[in-house]
Amino acid sequence: MKKILFLALLVVLVAGVAFLAGCAKKEVPVAAAPVAVAADTEASEITPAKNYSGKIGISLPTATHGYMGRVNWWVQKAVGDWEASNPDLEFLVVAADSVTKQAADIEDLMIKEIDALVCFPFDSSLTSVIEKVYNSGVYTVVLDRGATKPVYDVYLSNDDEGYTRKGTQWIAEQLGNKGKIVIIEGIPCEINTIRVDTIKATAAKYNLEVLDSQPGMWNPEKALAVMENYLQKYPEIDAVYTADDDMMKGALQAYKESGRDDIKIFLGGGADKEVLKWIMDDSNPLVKANVTYPPDAIATGIGLAVMGLNNQVFEGFYQKKLPIRIILAAELVTKENAEQYYVADELNFK
Repeated sequence: MKKILFLALLVVLVAGVAFLAGCAKKEVPVAAAPVAVAADTEASEITPAKNYSGKIGISLPTATHGYMGRVNWWVQKAVGDWEASNPDLEFLVVAADSVTKQAADIEDLMIKEIDALVCFPFDSSLTSVIEKVYNSGVYTVVLDRGATKPVYDVYLSNDDEGYTRKGTQWIAEQLGNKGKIVIIEGIPCEINTIRVDTIKATAAKYNLEVLDSQPGMWNPEKALAVMENYLQKYPEIDAVYTADDDMMKGALQAYKESGRDDIKIFLGGGADKEVLKWIMDDSNPLVKANVTYPPDAIATGIGLAVMGLNNQVFEGFYQKKLPIRIILAAELVTKENAEQYYVADELNFK
């Protein structure tokens, strides 16, 4: 029962967002955003107590590609929901186009005397800046790309191992545990290493041959170029695994332009709205599944900062403080369940 309540509360914390204007740094006064809609059904709104207070800084990368655009949208949704129900909360949202700029943004938030920081880092090289914030007594929530040591009150991440393991298992099942696959990786980093190592290990377990693995930098244009190279280099490919929907779209474009017809499966990840629509409508014969890597984790991170700063914990949670590490489940998405992950109002950046 406690586990059910715990998971339910995590879901309740997820609240949506609008769109960070893509500038290197911007403090955003946010009005209440529209309610996110799953298919044609109105999504549940958070209904927190109306006595939370504090100044919360939120630092994240500028939206330069689809997934990060969705992250930015969920930031604005969450901020709007919390401000509408708790007028004593203040949020300062800053987005940066480089690690150096993000470090400067966080220093500036400190000067403005924030009580809590929610940080989605460019990469773990921001650890020293985050450590300075944490050691000053500011309640600190770090997401996804993480820090090299535990300089945070809460670390919230998606399950990179489960994410790619489930995807590779699905590919193996579709291919009857035999076939040749190519991988298009993201940006070289700890997360990417976990993903690629897991794909390779799972592929070996299910008798799939990994022909090649090259970085696509989580960028559709770069992935298109990598896929063009694969198509020239390998006369037979059964499946393409990018573990990212932006890169999958680039790889798909390269394949369609090549005129080849041997590839059976393209699998991305992150539950991009357009990709989910393909799956729901069964409109793309090469894309039949996806794996969740929810961008709304940032909204949950904001909720955790609000709760932790105000000395609150989950209902049914007997400890006095929130968990120091929270890992969100990766879930396989197919035609049977795609509708429940589809958020009609969520913005995609091209």
